[in-house]
Amino acid sequence: MPCGPDLLVFNGLGNHIELAWQVPDNSEFFTRMASLGRLILFDRRGTGMSDGVARDAIPTWEDLAEDAGAVLDAVGSTRAVVLAQAETGPMALLFAAMHPRRVGALVLLSTYARYEVADDYPMGVSPEDIDAIVAWVQTEWGTPELVRRAVPSRADDVEYVERASTMMRSAATPRTAAAQYDYLLRRLDVRSALSLIQVPTLVLSARDSLVFPAAQGRYLADHIEGAKFVELTGSDTGLIAESAATIAGEIAEFLTGDRPVEIERILATVLFSDIVDSTATASSLGDRRWRSLLDAHNRAVREQLRRFHGREINTTGDGFIASFDGPARAIRCAQAILDATRALGITVRAGLHTGECEVRGEDLGGLAFHIAARVAALAGPGEVKVSGTIKDLVVGSGIEFDDRGEHDLKGVPGTWHLFTVKP
Repeated sequence: MPCGPDLLVFNGLGNHIELAWQVPDNSEFFTRMASLGRLILFDRRGTGMSDGVARDAIPTWEDLAEDAGAVLDAVGSTRAVVLAQAETGPMALLFAAMHPRRVGALVLLSTYARYEVADDYPMGVSPEDIDAIVAWVQTEWGTPELVRRAVPSRADDVEYVERASTMMRSAATPRTAAAQYDYLLRRLDVRSALSLIQVPTLVLSARDSLVFPAAQGRYLADHIEGAKFVELTGSDTGLIAESAATIAGEIAEFLTGDRPVEIERILATVLFSDIVDSTATASSLGDRRWRSLLDAHNRAVREQLRRFHGREINTTGDGFIASFDGPARAIRCAQAILDATRALGITVRAGLHTGECEVRGEDLGGLAFHIAARVAALAGPGEVKVSGTIKDLVVGSGIEFDDRGEHDLKGVPGTWHLFTVKP
């Protein structure tokens, strides 16, 4: 039994943890990975052997990052090397930024931080080309034609093409696959998290890939401190086929030098809440009744933090500061706090921001805290106000917002686009 690190593999769409071992090259690659440590494979929700999901409820990156943590918990792993490919890369990057103590190293293969082109991201793919990819997936998913186009070096290998096609059909339906790609290629942009990756990182990209441009891999390596970039020959997409031996060798060499890294920064969502007009309320009620009401408020807030897996950082007399692994859960917690305290006759307001936080023992600090506090100060009675960063990160969650325009935040550089959460 290997005594190396745990190796968690984020399977891409079209993989199936049981059938993958029946596809030529796969079993050889995974066996080699298992020689380096304990191999942990999982199919994310909605794909492979996992339960299906509705096409209008595609899991967000927050859901998928939570799944990764649940898998590690289930197998008793406290720290793992994370290997992600294709569309799973952004999820792995965010998981590493949010849970740096659980990630020993990152291996990123044929993936990206953002897929669609932007003014400051010329290596992205045009919306028209994404349309073509999604249409291609919907019409050819699970067919030999798609396998041959995705893995051209195996186009003439009949056994490989037949088994890979079968695995793909078993992993997802064509419409489900198209819906997932439409979401994952268009809506995820995790570039802001790259500076927070603090673990050794290896980035591999196929030089002539038709789907995942090598320039996107170079961008990852250029923006993750100390990352190593390896350009692979050919145009195959995935862990196997033409470059399988090279990929396995690069990973083996990379992991040989793995070492713990002291954690100083993480990506977190910060929530500030406080009671509106608390001074006036305390004066009208008197000390004893006010203390009783404040105790009830504190119990209600702590119950919602427990329910939504928030971590209490501090209290401010009439409010709370808390952190969350994901922004959608933080928003829903804030809404639940407003509802629970309203039942007590108390009006609360809340503000949230997702960003870089400094780890100070059991406490957190840093610019994200200041921004969240300033956002909360601009919230009206009974409002949940958020930064534009949060709005962008919860796309696909079903949470809706009202635009509140650009604002200057005291002591924070630049202007900030703010939104309020619709009830």
